[in-house]
Amino acid sequence: MPRTPEPGPEPGEGDLLGAARAGDPGAAHRLGRRYAQRGDRSAARHWWERAAGAGNIDSAYNLGLWHEKHGTVDEAVTWYEVAAGAGDAEAAVNLATLLLEQRGDVRGARQWFESAAASGSRPAARRLALLCEDIGEAAAAREWHHRAAVAGDLACANDLAFLSYTGGDEPQAHAWWEYAARGGHAGAAYHLGRLLHAGGDAHGAETLYRLAARDDHPGAAAQLGRLALDRRDLRAARAWLERAAHAGRVEDQRMAGIVCVELADSAGACHWFGRAAAGGDPESAYHFGLLLITEHDDPGGGRHWLRQAAARGHHGAALELAALAGAPGVPAPGGGAPGDRPPLWDRPVAPELAARAELAVAAAGRRDGSALRPADLTEILGTWDLLARRLREPIDAIAWLTEHSGLPGSAVEHLRAVCATLLVPGTAPWPTPAEVEHVLATARVLRARLGLS
Repeated sequence: MPRTPEPGPEPGEGDLLGAARAGDPGAAHRLGRRYAQRGDRSAARHWWERAAGAGNIDSAYNLGLWHEKHGTVDEAVTWYEVAAGAGDAEAAVNLATLLLEQRGDVRGARQWFESAAASGSRPAARRLALLCEDIGEAAAAREWHHRAAVAGDLACANDLAFLSYTGGDEPQAHAWWEYAARGGHAGAAYHLGRLLHAGGDAHGAETLYRLAARDDHPGAAAQLGRLALDRRDLRAARAWLERAAHAGRVEDQRMAGIVCVELADSAGACHWFGRAAAGGDPESAYHFGLLLITEHDDPGGGRHWLRQAAARGHHGAALELAALAGAPGVPAPGGGAPGDRPPLWDRPVAPELAARAELAVAAAGRRDGSALRPADLTEILGTWDLLARRLREPIDAIAWLTEHSGLPGSAVEHLRAVCATLLVPGTAPWPTPAEVEHVLATARVLRARLGLS
């Protein structure tokens, strides 16, 4: 938005025009503003150029905006340089942004971001922190995030919490998430809740989830629903889970369907299972298919969704199709053999492990939108926990699992190493999507060969 003149009595247009023609830069700036408000871009530009040529910095800034929208990047850069060179921090931020995003000039952008940040610009400090992250200068990134955060930038405080968590400093992560949460950052409140949950403090986590839910954070509503379900407060669980489900996450829609089943609300269950099934969730497709057959006398629709579930590796759906086809134990046509697909993970997992998985996904994808999925990491952690509980004796777990599964010891060790990273952040970089895919395959083969699927 073009800069407005300082408050004060506004002279008539005739007086402004006369003063501007006589060389008054303030009058020329005001006149340009009037023409801009009328939509006369050409006249606005003319008078701002007259004002900027006479030293009016606000007009130079406005010309930068004008050329950014209606002219060329080169001219926008030229006028922003005039204003920024005179100490205008906002112009320096805009200039740095153009240099970075339009020209790829990291060095020039950094110079102007630093100039604006040194003048107290919080947006500049944040952009500089993110730029330093992108070029691998972690210490500088933390410093600029810190400057912005203590000046009240809650997004930087949230970023500092993630950087601390990734580095293994959970107390510092706790402190920055709490700072941002107290300032009203819903995401920080939610992730602080997940951190407390990962540490076994469900009561403290619930308080933070409620704080985040005030701003309609869907993850917070989902966690509140699960906590209510743990207490067997089905009506509260349904209210929270349906609130989360409206945001479109299939796992929340599935959970809403499950609660509706427990409340004997077949219509509600069909609604949520149907939405989740349409979103590609095999467990929901399985339940939806069964409900259509048993409660709504729709065997054709039921078979369709059972086939969808079986095609995604749902063993129970394949068996139901076989039974419906009259050949127990033999999958029906179109269902496929369960062994041909990855087994569906449907075991309950400790809330602490689920929280660790979600925190890892959020931390790894904070900047680049990493393709990691909480469900995959939860399955990996759940598999290792399942194996560890089976091997209670003080034995060499890697050697035992290698011997009894036939898998290479390196594959089993990789699985353990990834689990250690997820459970104790900072010990190694977050796993890549390719690593997760490899480790997930190892976990599934281990469960299958040890009879744990």
